[in-house]
Amino acid sequence: MLKSNNGGLREVPFRIDDPEMIPTARYHDEEFYQAELDHLWPRVWQMACRLEQIPNVGDWVEYSNVGKSVIVVRTKDGIRAFHNHCRHRGVPVAGGDGKSHGNCAKTGFICPFHGWRYNMEGKNTFVYASHMFSDEVLNPDALNLIPCRAEIWGGAVFINHDEDAPSFRETMGPLADRMEEQGLSELRAEWWYGTVLPANWKLAMEAFQESYHVLRTHPQLHHAAPDYWNSRFGKNTGGLGATEGRGTTVRDMIKSLVDNYESLSTGMAGLVHQKEVDIGRSLQDIELPEGPEEAIGAWFHRFRAELTEQLRARGEDIPDLNETAERHAPNALDFIFPHYFLLFPLTTATAYRIRPLGPESCYYEIWSLTHYPKGEEPEPLMAPIDLPHDSKDFPLIPQQDYANIPLQQAGTHSTGFEYMRLAKDVEGLISNYQRVIDGYLAGVADDKLAAATRKLSGNFDGPILDLEL
Repeated sequence: MLKSNNGGLREVPFRIDDPEMIPTARYHDEEFYQAELDHLWPRVWQMACRLEQIPNVGDWVEYSNVGKSVIVVRTKDGIRAFHNHCRHRGVPVAGGDGKSHGNCAKTGFICPFHGWRYNMEGKNTFVYASHMFSDEVLNPDALNLIPCRAEIWGGAVFINHDEDAPSFRETMGPLADRMEEQGLSELRAEWWYGTVLPANWKLAMEAFQESYHVLRTHPQLHHAAPDYWNSRFGKNTGGLGATEGRGTTVRDMIKSLVDNYESLSTGMAGLVHQKEVDIGRSLQDIELPEGPEEAIGAWFHRFRAELTEQLRARGEDIPDLNETAERHAPNALDFIFPHYFLLFPLTTATAYRIRPLGPESCYYEIWSLTHYPKGEEPEPLMAPIDLPHDSKDFPLIPQQDYANIPLQQAGTHSTGFEYMRLAKDVEGLISNYQRVIDGYLAGVADDKLAAATRKLSGNFDGPILDLEL
C-alpha cells in the first residue's frame, strides 16, 4: 500500500496551517473526501461489530464502509475477518448490503454468482466445474478468502485493511487498558439507533468533541446544574439560559451533581442510567466533611462504592469503581480514532459510530450499553432501528444535536465563510483530530501517527496540542 509519495509527504488539499482555523472546504470538497477514501480509511482501525452479535461458532456479521465489505466471523479458533469478495469474479460471498448477518457453521459461505464455496476459516472448498479452468488459475494458495486484520477490544471487533499498521492497542495506548478496567467489555446493548445525517462525517463527530455548545443547544442540562456548567465556562453567557446557581453549600453542590446526572439520563439513557441516578439520589443527605473539596471527594468515593456494591448485588459484573478510579482517573468521554467514541462516566455507556456516505452525508449510529445480571442478558441486537434524522423518537440530546448539524453543513458553503474559528483551550480536540487526519493524508509515518492518536485520549474540552506531526 502506497503511504507516501516518492518517499516524501503528499500534498494535502485544504491543509490546516493555523491549528485554530479549520478550512470549511474540508467538510464538502470532493478532492478532500477522495483523499480520505484513498489514504485515511484504508489505514485506520474501524469498529466493525459488537462481540455479542457473534456468540456462536459460525456466526458472522458483514461490516461495510466507503465501498469495502468485510465479514467478521467467529470460528472454532476465535474471531477472524475476511474481505467479502469471491476469488472468482468478486461478488460478495455473504450479504452484500453492508448489514447482513447469519451463521455459516453448516453451509460455509457460498457465492451467489457461480456457487464457489468457502468454509468459516476462509478456505476455498469447492469450485463449480473446476475442470474448465487452467491449473495456474486455480492455484490453491490464491483461492482462499483474503484475511483482514481484526482485534477485539471493549466488547467489539475492530478491523484494519492495512497489514502494516500498528496494532489497535499500540495505536490507542493506555486508553485501551483503562476503559477495559472500567468494565467496558461486559456491557451489552439495550438499544441501537441509526440515521442518515445530511452532513460530513467529521462535522458530525465534532458536535461531540466539546461541551461549549451545551448552554445553547442543551439548555435543560444547564438549567439542571447551573453551578456545574458555570464552573466550566464562567458566567459570561450573554443572557442565554439559566445562569444563576442553586447555592454554594455542599448540599447544593451535590444536588446539582445529581440533577446533572438525571438530566443526562433523561436525555441520553445509556450515558447515565436511571439505576445510577437512583443510587446517587439516595446519597444526597449522607454525612460529609465540612470543607467543600473534602466533602465532594468523600461523596464521590461513597457514590462509587455504592454503585459497585448495589449493582454487584443485582448480579452485574461491576469492577470496584474506587479501585479503578485510583489507578486511572476516568474520562467521561473518549474518542477511538477515527469514527467511534464512548461516553462512559460511571458504569454504563453511550457509544457512537459514524461512517461517511459521501462528502456531505454520513450514517450515524448510537448504542446504549449497560450491565445485566449474569444469565439475564437480552438477545443481541442485530440491526439498528433506522429513523429520519429529525425524528422525535431519538433521545432528546441527539435530537438537539441533529437539529444543528445539517444547518452547520449548509453553512460551510456560505460565501466568505472560509474557516471554522476554534476556542484554543476548549475546542482543541477538533483541531487535534483534524490534524491527525492531515497526517494520514500526507503519508506521515505510522509510529508518529500512533503517537499523535494517543494524545487524543482525555482531550475532550481540552486545548490544542503539539502533535509532533
